[in-house]
Amino acid sequence: MSPVFPMLTVLSMFYYMCLRRRARTATRGEMNSRRAIESNTRALPINVEIVQYAKEVLDFSSHYGSENSMSYTMWNLAGIPNVYPSSGDFTQTAVFRTYGTWWDHCPSARLPFKRTPPTFCSQDYVELAFEEPVYPTAVHILETYHPGAVVRILACSANPYSQNPPAEVRWDILWSEAPTKVNGLQARQFTPCIKQINFPTNLIRLEVNSSLLDYYTELDAVVLHGVKERPVLSLKTSMIDMNDIDEDEDEEKYGCGMDTLNKQFSIVTLREWPTNGYFDKLPYELIQLILSHLTVPDLCRLAQTCKLLYQHCCDPLQYIHLSLQPYWARINDTSLEHLQSRCTLIQWLNLSWTGNRGAISVSGFSRFLKVCGSELVRLELSCGHFLNETCLEVITEMCPNLQELNLSSCDKIPPQAFNHIAKVGSLKRLILYRTKVEQTALLSILNFCSELQHLSLGSCVMIEDYDLIASMMGAKCKKLRSLDLWRCKNITESGIAELASGCQLLEELDLGWCPTLQSSTGCFTNLARKLPNLQKLFLTANRSVCDTDIEELAANCTHLRQLDILGTRMVSPASLRKLLESCKDLSLLDVSFCSQIDNRVVLELNANFPNVFIKKSFTQ
Repeated sequence: MSPVFPMLTVLSMFYYMCLRRRARTATRGEMNSRRAIESNTRALPINVEIVQYAKEVLDFSSHYGSENSMSYTMWNLAGIPNVYPSSGDFTQTAVFRTYGTWWDHCPSARLPFKRTPPTFCSQDYVELAFEEPVYPTAVHILETYHPGAVVRILACSANPYSQNPPAEVRWDILWSEAPTKVNGLQARQFTPCIKQINFPTNLIRLEVNSSLLDYYTELDAVVLHGVKERPVLSLKTSMIDMNDIDEDEDEEKYGCGMDTLNKQFSIVTLREWPTNGYFDKLPYELIQLILSHLTVPDLCRLAQTCKLLYQHCCDPLQYIHLSLQPYWARINDTSLEHLQSRCTLIQWLNLSWTGNRGAISVSGFSRFLKVCGSELVRLELSCGHFLNETCLEVITEMCPNLQELNLSSCDKIPPQAFNHIAKVGSLKRLILYRTKVEQTALLSILNFCSELQHLSLGSCVMIEDYDLIASMMGAKCKKLRSLDLWRCKNITESGIAELASGCQLLEELDLGWCPTLQSSTGCFTNLARKLPNLQKLFLTANRSVCDTDIEELAANCTHLRQLDILGTRMVSPASLRKLLESCKDLSLLDVSFCSQIDNRVVLELNANFPNVFIKKSFTQ
């Protein structure tokens, strides 16, 4: 056959795709005015641009601050700037809980999920509501300290102030980029080039990754620029945009609509071939190994090619570990229903950030766990605001082998619901950061879950007596290795003594921002003597920490790797030298706002101990 015919076929297909794209574009309203399209300008100035600051912070995954104040909290992102254009460490800004990779190198660190797509690197998020829905033309993020954490900006089709919620909530990515190292600490206005979307929005989401930062990033305000009417793009009608041909692919890659992923999950009619070629010669296990390197959407696409690969791609062994967090905006009840038959052997499941705004119902979640929960060992549900008491009851009934449960920032679960967790006696890790767990439920959990090794109670404000909690830990949780009591308001030296005596395997202890602990009572000295295995100790913002405490740590906790004594006025350079000489594994030392440790001392210590990252924050 002449090579002309295949070329004609390719050209005809190319022409058809162009026409299809143009027709689709026209139906979306982009070609309502052909007279305007003849212009070569990017967009016509037919709208007055609206500039607005965030009206309200709707949701976030973590923050450095307290639930009962404004200092270092995400709520500081609402309204006009408080700090910008100044640079430095200011309490009036929004700060996330972690930075760098330090939290990945401590005893409480969790193993990452495999199959996470390389395009998803988000660690935290914050959602902001604005007064007027607009078609975004620009987003300005005012970063006042250690900029460079923002990796994704998304827009939502749902109006948080509307009385009539839409049937489907759509998220579109306005901008996305891998984490980058930003040189310099100076404040900046970050204005990435955003993508145009086809719906108005007044709900913007920032996702951050702080892994490359040397210290906490601080955000001051977010400014949304936009127009009320959809801008008309100018197109050169004599030219064909090659990007038009790949639009469907781009929507899968960047769009966050639910239909695309659900179509991939669903069963399709497959052609049966008389032979599978070389695949028939490969062992079943080898094909399974090859497929184990695919992301979930790629696995679902491959399942639609032929019956042989469909069988492999739907094998429950491919779904032993499953993270749906990267696809949080596209997961709903239908997605879980399609996945049920594939997840009967699932052991690790990550549903963090999923299901909000009605995407996952209590009944849909319950149906999934009743089919797929029997083998679950690890369940990640961070920021799952659909969770209620029924969900926790289903978890405890359907997941008898559960060892790890993450309910971080699930702040919609009612206090009494946490009583159900006590039924899971096999728990080894429990994360209750920023939840409404109350004292009675927590005491019951500690009494029946004696296998606990890692426990996070940071920012749990409804616990009335932390001394009683610490006493129960000391009596029942002998295997505890890490404990997060960040910002617990009422623990005293009595609770610390009970904890240190009963939990002598502790390797990580966070007592940051615990104002009722006083060094004069000997509580920190007692800790150092009773807990020789400590690798991480945070005494952040405790102004009473003194040289005696540092010297006791140097003498007894020689395995120490991370120490935070931010804010103390009682520690001298001499005691820090003793610590650094004794603790050979020390890699992180935070002496920010320690009045006796000035920049000259930090430079000297850095020169003598180059393997230690010594943090010294500043305020301009």
